[in-house]
Amino acid sequence: MSVWHLLILAFVVVMVFGTGKLSGIGSDFGSAIRGFKRNLNDEDESPSKAQDDMEVAALSSESSVRQADSERVDKP
Repeated sequence: MSVWHLLILAFVVVMVFGTGKLSGIGSDFGSAIRGFKRNLNDEDESPSKAQDDMEVAALSSESSVRQADSERVDKP
């Protein structure tokens, strides 16, 4: 496509949708991109958080096993 084709296409789009509608679409698109990037960054951090959660769960289950073992030893 040449430059003229793109200019005519842009003109037709502006005439059909209007400038107000196009600015609203642009701002919605920008906020969607920001949200996507934010979620990607959160996803990069979440594996370490998930690993921490698994370690906490393992420690708590280990302590409950030790407590159960100590209760069995106390009973004759």
